[in-house]
Amino acid sequence: MENIDYYRIEKAIKYIETNYKNQPTLDEIADHICLSPFHFQRLFKEWAGVTPKRFIQFLTLEYAKKVLSEGQSIFEASFRSGLSGPSRLHDLFVNIEAVTPGEFKNKGKGLSIYYGFYQSPFGPYMLAVTDRGICALHFTGEYPDEKYLDLLKANWPEADFVQDATVTNTYHKHLFNPQEDKSKTKITLLLKGTNFQLKVWNALLQIPSGCLTSYDTIARKIGNPGASRAVGSAIGANPVGFIIPCHRVINKIGAVGNYRWGSTRKRAIIGWEASQLLGQPEDLRQKMPA
Repeated sequence: MENIDYYRIEKAIKYIETNYKNQPTLDEIADHICLSPFHFQRLFKEWAGVTPKRFIQFLTLEYAKKVLSEGQSIFEASFRSGLSGPSRLHDLFVNIEAVTPGEFKNKGKGLSIYYGFYQSPFGPYMLAVTDRGICALHFTGEYPDEKYLDLLKANWPEADFVQDATVTNTYHKHLFNPQEDKSKTKITLLLKGTNFQLKVWNALLQIPSGCLTSYDTIARKIGNPGASRAVGSAIGANPVGFIIPCHRVINKIGAVGNYRWGSTRKRAIIGWEASQLLGQPEDLRQKMPA
């Protein structure tokens, strides 16, 4: 995958989300990020697959409310079936393996964790894997890489850490490729969390790409209808960004809300996933909110 200039895209999205009610023109957005309209249009379409004008539609409150409403039936069907999405629309076959109580207590002792730093459509990120699967995906860039490694080590203080691209590359090349048939990609996650957190993270995996749901809905799906605040805390503790799609959970009134790796990045991912659906065959697109 090409090393995409996400920071320019991010700056553009920040401008769009601040000014979308005024429907900013291509020239205005391009001028804000110091690019020619032609260069900006080309850069943005290479990243999103759609024009900035079309992308603006994905950032409106009205669009979020529409997807939130229409996506509930799809999420309901996905939840009942136990798949990560309906029919062929699931983006990954993801399996969660929880650490055992003994492994939790031992804080990763005897576990080798391989890590690497990469570029994604949403900026740089750190990927950490074990012989049993991915244990962390953190978007980076705000601090030096060593800070994110320290955070990872704090979560697994007794583990052995090895920077090894030959191990992590195997996963990296599949994660952000929208053209790949994800149904053939089996992903296992090795996660450390409370029983409640694991329930929430499992529920998130069943939200199809392009759909949105609310904290209240997740709380109901895991059998704790009054626990939307606790659901929010569990979502905020998600150690595996993008793969466990916590970005697909928004406020019930349609507001995007907070995100562990920044609300602008959350909007970028939501819009990017919506734009990818435009490239799906018509029989698949008609099942998703327009």
